[in-house]
Amino acid sequence: MSADVAGPAGAADVAGGLPAAVEIFDTTLRDGSQLEGLSLTVEDKLRIAEQLDHLGVEFIEGGWPGANPKDDEFFARAAAGELELRRSTLVAFGSTRKAGGYAETDPTLARLAAAGTDVVCLVAKAAEYHVTSTLLTSLDEATHMVEDSVAWLRNQGKRVFLDAEHFFDGWKENRSFSLDVLRAAARSGAEVLVLCDTNGGTLPHEVDRIVADVVAADLTLPPGVPAPRIGVHFHNDSGCAVANALAAVRQGATHVQGCINGYGERTGNANLTTIIPSLMLKMGVRSIDPERLERLTAVSHHIAELVNVTPDPQAPYVGSSAFAHKAGLHVSAIARRPDAYEHVAPDSVGNGHKFVVSELAGKATLQMKLEELGLELDSSALGDVLEKLKALEFQGYHFEAADGSLELLLRSATGWKQPYFRLESYRVITEEEAQGAVTTEATVKVHVGDQRILATAEGNGPVNALDAALRKAIGPTYPALAKLHLTDYKVRVLNTSAGTGAVTRVLIDSTDGERSWSTMGVSDNIIEASWQALSDSIVYGLLYNQE
Repeated sequence: MSADVAGPAGAADVAGGLPAAVEIFDTTLRDGSQLEGLSLTVEDKLRIAEQLDHLGVEFIEGGWPGANPKDDEFFARAAAGELELRRSTLVAFGSTRKAGGYAETDPTLARLAAAGTDVVCLVAKAAEYHVTSTLLTSLDEATHMVEDSVAWLRNQGKRVFLDAEHFFDGWKENRSFSLDVLRAAARSGAEVLVLCDTNGGTLPHEVDRIVADVVAADLTLPPGVPAPRIGVHFHNDSGCAVANALAAVRQGATHVQGCINGYGERTGNANLTTIIPSLMLKMGVRSIDPERLERLTAVSHHIAELVNVTPDPQAPYVGSSAFAHKAGLHVSAIARRPDAYEHVAPDSVGNGHKFVVSELAGKATLQMKLEELGLELDSSALGDVLEKLKALEFQGYHFEAADGSLELLLRSATGWKQPYFRLESYRVITEEEAQGAVTTEATVKVHVGDQRILATAEGNGPVNALDAALRKAIGPTYPALAKLHLTDYKVRVLNTSAGTGAVTRVLIDSTDGERSWSTMGVSDNIIEASWQALSDSIVYGLLYNQE
């Protein structure tokens, strides 16, 4: 092999037909946010990124700097230290320079360079049809756009990935041009070449052939330029996104992009909550740290609560029904041999068996949580907690997404009683004035020690008014309360068939500036559900901020 010609891209990573490890690149915050009906606040994006880091994905694509004010604020706050990633690497997304322009004066590239991330992912047209019909430029200019953009960002000290948009469709039409796009990125120093099935219509047998051809292709790299890794990015329009991703790994792809819970435009992106365990448990390919795999279900459900999208109970591995068994033969068999009707152990992905309509928590999981909090419960008390959790989850609670409420429940099981205040009653009044303005007033009666306190406050709606009244009542006794802030409030209707009498679940996210936590309330009265979540939030905050 001559010095100026690279070997097959990704071949060094492949042993025995499968790579030993695959990088997971999550694009929930960018591509996933294009799901119809999903709208993420900056706080949502920060909290989701924390969960993805907790799971341990390799890369988190945060958004497109300059595309909208929310993405700009997200990257600014991340760069300012509000997002502390311990395992994952944050990535900024954007496009190559404009046709006929120059990389050094292109505003999109300038914003990418200033986003504060070490890694940048560029998107470029890799299909002749899209270059000539939508980009309205020549094939030569399209490859120059890629080469110039990658080279300029590399000169700014950035690691660069290339998303080759419409690659699979383009390869079928004109593979020579699609390969030229990859070569242009590779010789300029792109670290990963991502083959994108942008329209989602490619089938697994096509992926097998095309990825194998790309991995074996000669990219003709200059001396000293390392061979790039081959990645894939699939959409689920033909229902094959997960199968396509696994097929691509079989052919040597070592970088897989997708979204948690399969979020994304149209029918969604490749679902990482299925891909990750399938790679690890079925194919023996490392995709995240093995000890983090048991966090998968909790992270999946927590993110579902953050984006306010009901989790799919039939979702593989992480769905509430993924390991559900009705009474009869299956249940009796599972009791004797769990593997009789389950393809993997539920606890390997942080899930559990389900034999009735309510979820069953595992003693081992609760015991680990107790140890983490420095709490102790004997076996009998732990069993009582499990029964209580089971009953509460049957009512609609979802403690995997409410870490604050779960901790308070476990502490109460040890005999602890929150010492900060005792509620006597609360009242909320909403009035519409003659001009159409709506005012809300809340009154709370609480006991702080031996003192009975009545406080009234107005607010922007019932929850804000209750929060203001409670703070007015107990704030003088607990100055640390000033540090505690509600950052998000979400409501989910649990039984829509009941109409206005439906049970609602309220999730409140809070912070003290250093730690963040979530609390939850469930009731057929939305004010009561909100009060449960709000009061838990205040108690949890005081627990960690009150001397």
